[in-house]
Amino acid sequence: MANELRSTGAAEGEKIRADADRQREVTVANAYRDAQKIKGQGDAEAARTYTEAFGRDPQFAQFYRSLDAYKATFSKKSDVMVLDPASSDFFRTLRGGVVPNAISHKK
Repeated sequence: MANELRSTGAAEGEKIRADADRQREVTVANAYRDAQKIKGQGDAEAARTYTEAFGRDPQFAQFYRSLDAYKATFSKKSDVMVLDPASSDFFRTLRGGVVPNAISHKK
């Protein structure tokens, strides 16, 4: 009799654990789906903002993209790149110079 009750209790415990695991999986999947949806909306809004801002000043857009390229290039502290400062809009801007044609594109 006691063994039968223990057996029944163990089976019920397994069912409860299995149901809890299933509920956890569903909850995590729903949270991931919602997070991806929100991230997608944020990415779309960012793309609209960039498009609008860069459309106003194409020269700035080009400069900004070059900054992103430098950032991607130097992802590790050990990364090294040799550039000619005289031919780089990035370095000219850092030295306080005006990027060629930057003023003519502004409205």
